[in-house]
Amino acid sequence: MQKLYSLSIVFLFFFTQFICAQQPAKPNAVEIYNQIQKLNFLGSVLYIAAHPDDENTRLISYLSNDKKARTSYLSLTRGDGGQNLVGPELRELLGVIRTQELIEARKIDGGKQFFTRANDFGFSKNPDETLKIWDKNQVLSDVIWAIRKFQPDVIINRFDHRSPGTTHGHHTSSAMLSIEAFDLVNDANQYPEQLQYVSTWQPKRLFFNTSWWFYGSREKFEAADKTNLVNLKIGTYYQSVGKSNQEIAALSRSRHQSQGFGSTGSRGEEDEYLEFLKGDMPKDKTNLFEGIDTTWNRVKGGKEIGDILYAVEKNFDFKNPSASVPELVKAFALIEALEDKHWKTIKSEEIKEIIAACAGLYLEAVADVQEIIPGSPLKVKIEAINRSNIAINLEGIGSVPVYINAGQKSIALKNNIPYTTTNTLQLSNDFDYTNAYWLNQKGTIGMYKVDNQENIGLPDVLRQVKVGFWIGINNVTIPFDRYVIYKYNDDVKGEVYQPLDIVPAATSSIAEKVYIFNNDRSKTITVKVKAGKDNVSGQVKLAVPQNWEVSPAEIPFTIDKKGQEFLAEFSVSPSEEASEIDIKSIVTVDGQTFDKEKIDINYSHIYKQMVLKTAEAKGIRLKIKTKNEKIAYIMGAGDEVPKSLAQMGYEVQVLKPEEISTEKLAEFDVVMTGIRAYNVVNGLAFKQNILLDFVKNGKTMIVQYNTTDDLVTKEMAPYSLKISRDRVTEEDAEVRFLAPNHQLLNYPNKITSEDFKGWKQEQGLYYPSEWDANFTPILSANDKGEKPKNGALLVAKYGKGNYIYTGLSFFRELPEGVPGAFRLLANMLAIGK
Repeated sequence: MQKLYSLSIVFLFFFTQFICAQQPAKPNAVEIYNQIQKLNFLGSVLYIAAHPDDENTRLISYLSNDKKARTSYLSLTRGDGGQNLVGPELRELLGVIRTQELIEARKIDGGKQFFTRANDFGFSKNPDETLKIWDKNQVLSDVIWAIRKFQPDVIINRFDHRSPGTTHGHHTSSAMLSIEAFDLVNDANQYPEQLQYVSTWQPKRLFFNTSWWFYGSREKFEAADKTNLVNLKIGTYYQSVGKSNQEIAALSRSRHQSQGFGSTGSRGEEDEYLEFLKGDMPKDKTNLFEGIDTTWNRVKGGKEIGDILYAVEKNFDFKNPSASVPELVKAFALIEALEDKHWKTIKSEEIKEIIAACAGLYLEAVADVQEIIPGSPLKVKIEAINRSNIAINLEGIGSVPVYINAGQKSIALKNNIPYTTTNTLQLSNDFDYTNAYWLNQKGTIGMYKVDNQENIGLPDVLRQVKVGFWIGINNVTIPFDRYVIYKYNDDVKGEVYQPLDIVPAATSSIAEKVYIFNNDRSKTITVKVKAGKDNVSGQVKLAVPQNWEVSPAEIPFTIDKKGQEFLAEFSVSPSEEASEIDIKSIVTVDGQTFDKEKIDINYSHIYKQMVLKTAEAKGIRLKIKTKNEKIAYIMGAGDEVPKSLAQMGYEVQVLKPEEISTEKLAEFDVVMTGIRAYNVVNGLAFKQNILLDFVKNGKTMIVQYNTTDDLVTKEMAPYSLKISRDRVTEEDAEVRFLAPNHQLLNYPNKITSEDFKGWKQEQGLYYPSEWDANFTPILSANDKGEKPKNGALLVAKYGKGNYIYTGLSFFRELPEGVPGAFRLLANMLAIGK
């Protein structure tokens, strides 16, 4: 078989939006037909809310799959400020996970996904605080950018803009920004810098996705005036796929695994209500698109395209989809000639993939490695196969977007006979490393920094390596783009696809993220150097301020094989005075400096993600006294508190619920449960008597926060305790001591107001609001304008021991190296001594 020209000559690399590496779509006839129906609908809806999980997947699925509308979810944040039920990742790493979960959800319900640069900094009680921390002007700019780019006919808000203070401040802010953007998006004087990429746009109407919940009860909602509401019947049963709309929506929502939002689908008729806010109210209150032309007549030159494509839809042969290819190709050529760039771009991409699906056209570019450094040769296996009787030619493979034939003869792709070739291409030295693009620059507490306007809002990692296939059908050349991916066979999972990552020649990581120096003695700090290629030699060192000491100054290393690691040990001595420093790991190879840590995030429900962060840890010279308590830690939803306890010098053992027994607990002085343990660890329901007996016999139990969701046992504490949604979100809120003489505030460390300075994101959450008189409240604090919250730290004597319940956010403060959190926890562990 003839070999096409060398890829190394004609490859062009550039940034573009990347769809997750996954097994290529292989749609069946029903799915192809559904896409043809969507091809013939020229209408769009944008759903707007604040976080991953805020979206109404029932409505998104209905609009996408029943109405065939282009439907997208604009989540203002990536969910960085929440908790993680599948692992220890928090903050920006959690944002990466939740980004992927949203992408996976949209694959199921048929929507698209966008974001703004807003950083989820944690719970906020009012929009004033939210918009101050976010930088309202930037986020409003991003909302307007998303609207101008997507050009929705209809916008739907998840939340009510008129009820500040009744829900999460991020929620209300998302609605307020949507309301404001609706009036500004068509004004060329607003954010004019965007107009070199997009045009102004005016949506037809704006709604609020209300429900009985916003009215306080079902009864109040039933009695409410619904004159201003649109009622959609969203309980569609899709016979061709055997699922109800709600079942599809539940599958979509269940992708939010890091939040524990597994959902059970329902069946039968169901109503969704949309309150009209702005624009033109539809006369037909069951039709969102009433008065909007959603046919091909919408665009100049569209009638001829519509005549072809409506016939394709009507005459579609489910037994032979390839019969539609000739007419689809005619329509493609006409779409390419449209003056309307917006719909031309959208429908051109849609119809190309439909043509490929109808013809069984499979195009793939597979690298022989999953990771590669800039400047390296890369072997790529190309596969192209036509699984139809349509005459199809492979006219060229090469650079994107310019077609270069290079004088090569095209190759006929005969029915079901694959064309394969392997080429080696040379990556340039100036490639950027693979990373979540919004993490490439240092942002603020409330905003990620993205300078390239065209990248703002894109959901996924930006990939660089892409192959163009030029396919000829009926004298029409159709360009197809495919990203170079990596795949392998797993003995259990079978074929596994992963993205191609561009990595540094060397990365490094420091063993712990926080090092506590509570005396003058030095500590050994281990640095792990990992090779991104074969035969890496260089030096690694730790960078610390001048009043700290590191020995040796640097350590040479040689690593033979890519992926292998080298461990370097340094002795670090602290300053005499109390201080907090950044300890940075720096690797030098061939005169080039590398200061990044490579973090792989690998969960079965999302595709593998690689994040590059500065390789650093925090060193804290802390005046803290600790005892020698042995601690049994029972993990909950996932945190890194055990590592922090070990850094403090404690002996810590993580126990599984089935390991809890009277005999086993006799080895320990303290039992500590992780965050939300009584929400997610079912086995605790059968071990509570053993744990409370442990306390009764003279030991200490510390329970970290749990939510108001279902608890695995009502007997979580030895006395009555009612958890609420009370929290103090202002991390700098004044802390008052309710029991200043209590041991928790005095031994072995004297706790003062200074110990509550520098806390991150929040002071605490889900505080108890009611408790038995046997509990002593220790602390009081509140956000501005609110009543004091006294349930942050409660202690009760039980038998000979002590039971402590706390909603303080130790799971955030300890990994961040907040000194006061370590000092207070040391006192909690030492109670009774």
